[in-house]
Amino acid sequence: MSSDVNALEGQVASAMQQQRWDDALDALRQLIEIDPDRLNYTARFAHLLDGLGHTQHAVDIYRRFLDRNPDAATAHFNVAGLYKKLQQDDLALAALDEAIRLRIDRVEEVYLNKGVLYAETHRPEKARACYEKALSLAPDYVSALFNLAGLLEEEGDRQRAVDIYNRILEIQPDYCEALSRLAYAEKMSTDHAELVERLEKAVADTKSDAYAQQTLNFALGKARDDLQQYDEAAAAYTAANKAARMTAVPYDRAQTEQAFDQLIEIYDPEWIASTSTGSDAEPIFICGMYRSGSTLLEHRLAGHPAIVAGGELDVLPWMIGRNFAPYPQGVRAASAERLREMAAYYQSRVQSFFPGEHRVTDKRPTNFMDLGLIKVLFPKAKIIHTTRHIADNCLSVFFQQMGPGFGYATDLGDAAHYYRQQERLKAHWQACFGDDLHTVRYEELIADPEAVLRGVLNYLALDWDDGVLEPEQDGTRVRTASIWQVRQPLHSGSQGRWANYRSLVEAVPELADATR
Repeated sequence: MSSDVNALEGQVASAMQQQRWDDALDALRQLIEIDPDRLNYTARFAHLLDGLGHTQHAVDIYRRFLDRNPDAATAHFNVAGLYKKLQQDDLALAALDEAIRLRIDRVEEVYLNKGVLYAETHRPEKARACYEKALSLAPDYVSALFNLAGLLEEEGDRQRAVDIYNRILEIQPDYCEALSRLAYAEKMSTDHAELVERLEKAVADTKSDAYAQQTLNFALGKARDDLQQYDEAAAAYTAANKAARMTAVPYDRAQTEQAFDQLIEIYDPEWIASTSTGSDAEPIFICGMYRSGSTLLEHRLAGHPAIVAGGELDVLPWMIGRNFAPYPQGVRAASAERLREMAAYYQSRVQSFFPGEHRVTDKRPTNFMDLGLIKVLFPKAKIIHTTRHIADNCLSVFFQQMGPGFGYATDLGDAAHYYRQQERLKAHWQACFGDDLHTVRYEELIADPEAVLRGVLNYLALDWDDGVLEPEQDGTRVRTASIWQVRQPLHSGSQGRWANYRSLVEAVPELADATR
């Protein structure tokens, strides 16, 4: 028997190395048949299934194991992560609670995971309780401290967040994320010289760490910008993006143009109208280029008593990935019944986050790519598109740590190209929807907020409320990169910002032309 196990384990290792996934799955399946009570085999099998997109099958594998081994705390913890990916939140929480009941080792990690799940499903009070429970068990648990500080930032509790970031740095001085958050939490002045020095030293000490280099240099760029040291800020931002390109998906201009072409071809006005679900729901979508003012607008609208800020909801992209692959072609193959199910699922999911609320804004900028699907699912959807001067918008993207999925953000020329492609798609959506697509220009919102907000509320068929002019008082959570900017009174400091970085802008012909 041991020789069979050794041979099969060798087959798994070889197949995995050569990316022969079916062979690896077959060998793992045989190992489970030989020893169904060995968690290692089940865990590896389920992990591979999940990685190949078969998450539900992975859950089923764990269920079989747990039927035989109900007291396996680690298995309950592992399957919770799979339930979470399937957006089966109650099952995920139940599995985590079972792991706790069974006295899993390092139980503070389970409470951290519960907290993250509560935070992602818009239950901040429960998230806070879980983080605090984790810290009661392990007071120096850096991950729980960092997540708690992030939650406090979202709620506007600046000082407590800063105190926790400093506590993290006492425990782990090289924790670059905590150091960088200190720079974002406050407007830098000459009083913060020590923090700037710490950032510079940390940059010098992490030359071989691409992630730390981008995280720290973005924060250093922000600090230098606050201090109006624009040449030094430009150098830091350029270094940050150079490091970011090492981990980002490369931006392909031709491929991007082709993707936009497909959207325009598939979502033609006649097909959208003929495929409509006929739903009477009127969800509100705020979308556009990242850093174009969408968070600012949502935060303002949340000052209205009838509107709740949903933030960047992940419901629509999750639905697309689960039901319409390959996208967008897969939408054409969906039945009318399936589309109605998806419309109902979206509504039920949002209601689970915000029970009893009827006007919740969905502010994920990438929903702009999917307005055709949105109008199929919800023909009465309210869509607000935010736009901003190309040079300011692209610079703001370039100055932000966007993540590996945003290759265009690491190069100003690529950002300008992506901006123009969004404009091209916007023209298509406008042709499809006409006046049913409302545009808000960032510069106009800053210059005359009342006029712009009156126009938006009129579009939403809502009466005027003075609360939209002073949303700083409403306690709304903010979960985006604009976490502190939007809490400030409206100002024109970010308008025409490109002039401070003329050398960067003039190196990109399309941006330079737009500033003349």
